Amino acid sequence: MSASDTEGSVIERFGYRLSGIIERWMPNPFLFAILLTYLVFIAGLVLNQTGTIEPPNGNGSVGPVEMIDFWFGGFWGFLDFSMQMVVILMTGFVLAYHPAANNLLVRLAKLPNTPAQAVVLVAGFSMAVAWIHWGFSLILGAIFAREMGKVAHERGINVHYPLLCVAGYMGLGLTWHWGWSGSAPLLLTDETEVGEGTAFAIVPEPVPVTETIIHPYTISLTLLSILFAVAVLYLITPSGERARGITEYIPEDELYETATDGGDPASESNDAATDEMVPAERINNSRVLGGLFALAGVAYVLWILVTDGIEVWDLNTINFAFLMAGILVWTNPSTYRDKFGEASSAAAGIILLFPFFAGIQGMMADSGLAGALAELIIGLSTTETFPVFAWLAAALLNLFVPSGGGQWIVMGPSILEAADQLGVEFGHATMAFAVGEAHTNLLNPFWAIPLLAITRIKAREMFGYAAVMLLALFPFLAIVLYLLPYGMF
Repeated sequence: MSASDTEGSVIERFGYRLSGIIERWMPNPFLFAILLTYLVFIAGLVLNQTGTIEPPNGNGSVGPVEMIDFWFGGFWGFLDFSMQMVVILMTGFVLAYHPAANNLLVRLAKLPNTPAQAVVLVAGFSMAVAWIHWGFSLILGAIFAREMGKVAHERGINVHYPLLCVAGYMGLGLTWHWGWSGSAPLLLTDETEVGEGTAFAIVPEPVPVTETIIHPYTISLTLLSILFAVAVLYLITPSGERARGITEYIPEDELYETATDGGDPASESNDAATDEMVPAERINNSRVLGGLFALAGVAYVLWILVTDGIEVWDLNTINFAFLMAGILVWTNPSTYRDKFGEASSAAAGIILLFPFFAGIQGMMADSGLAGALAELIIGLSTTETFPVFAWLAAALLNLFVPSGGGQWIVMGPSILEAADQLGVEFGHATMAFAVGEAHTNLLNPFWAIPLLAITRIKAREMFGYAAVMLLALFPFLAIVLYLLPYGMF
């Protein structure tokens, strides 16, 4: 028996072995989407043919042609929302790649003295930032994981790089949907999405973020979850021979490429050559024009928040705010344009995969699978257990529809109707859904695509430890969702 089989705690050894199994069997994200398409197609077809479920409209039988129609009908069904998701990711990317942000991460990376401390710091940072902006967290978390791996290598700290990457992804796997960029709570703030004539007709008026994102229940849930997650990560951090440093995944001579540190000298050289610019180039690189424009945009966001209140904080406002903030910190319009172009590579995977998952969602919704799943799980619940079952329903559906907003459109009405019947507040039900929707991101690699590109790691190399976190969080979330009261706050 080798030393790596016996050293370390039981939890650490379990994490290491499960990681090895998943590393051998997990497909890449695109093939994952294709396999899920086959699975949902067959399930919808068989369950409809056997009469177990029926389409929401109750008209006609569902055969192979109808399932393909559902798939194609959903394939382009969320282009508007897809664009919002791409923009929220790219604006976060551009801010995260600013040299000031990168310098901060490098300084933070020098704080830990042990592998476990390094993992905990990256995870805590990722989860805290995700509560503010999921796109910002996804990119910053990835950069921080890579920088931490580099600094640890330089300092001789043997930290397991795949677990660092999982730590950088924890914001998407736990806290993002409870925060300021959460799709479900923000959708309910839009008066055009609720009330009579909408899918959320059960909700008579917009639900403000004071009842969801910044409700004391959500704040308490967020803090407790972060503390639990970092404790588990601390315990499962590999030691000794199990720990594989960053140079086992990225050649040492490629660790210091400028493309990963936000400090591309070429993009910073515009000012130095100002005297040689023609008038058009001077205008393109004018920090005055860019700065004033961005200041006006930021000022407008602050003005509407002051005059109309926090209730106006929705996806479009978030995207506008981060777009203007990005221009403000870079100031030079041409540099910002170039950085936005670089961000497009991080969004490429989402652009490719989103239609496929939208097609899966189309089959789930139109065949009756999604509604039947929600009604089955939620139908088993009581007022006390409803948050737990809403979490489980969302967690399961998220494996097939990893879009928080898209999933909420499919499942949200059923969840809120059940909540209304059981006397559960809409805000409470929405946040329970949000917990589940984020939780199984730790098993679905869809949202990890930008992180994989930045960290240069394969999905199968990191998702073993992500699965360990997924399993560890199950009993914790079940207990907290059952016991943590909403009404007492």
